[in-house]
Amino acid sequence: MKRKIRSRTRAQWVQRRTRVARGMQRSERTRLTVYRSARHIYAQLVDPISGRTLVSVSTRSGGLGEGGDGGKVEAARRVGKAIAERAREKQIEEVVFNRNGFLFHGRVKALAEAAREAGLRF
Repeated sequence: MKRKIRSRTRAQWVQRRTRVARGMQRSERTRLTVYRSARHIYAQLVDPISGRTLVSVSTRSGGLGEGGDGGKVEAARRVGKAIAERAREKQIEEVVFNRNGFLFHGRVKALAEAAREAGLRF
């Protein structure tokens, strides 16, 4: 069932998101899914078989988004590092990165690079 979307930008985002989601369905690795809002960034590890969230981290949880210079990009780096550490606790080393339709630059890229530096492979 297709919905009519009024904003052209939003419609393009939904198209990118669905196209990326099709590729994610074929993978059997745990998904690292990112969602970016105007103020915050969220990352979660999702089990591919059951679809359940295994680990979730955001700038709203645990003081990751507060303090320090660098603003939102630096907060995204802290979230990336935290999600990689929590993945290691759950013995997850390889994931598939789901950027959720967001372009790979800025905060999304900072989160991904920080997660790679902290030990996640994708």
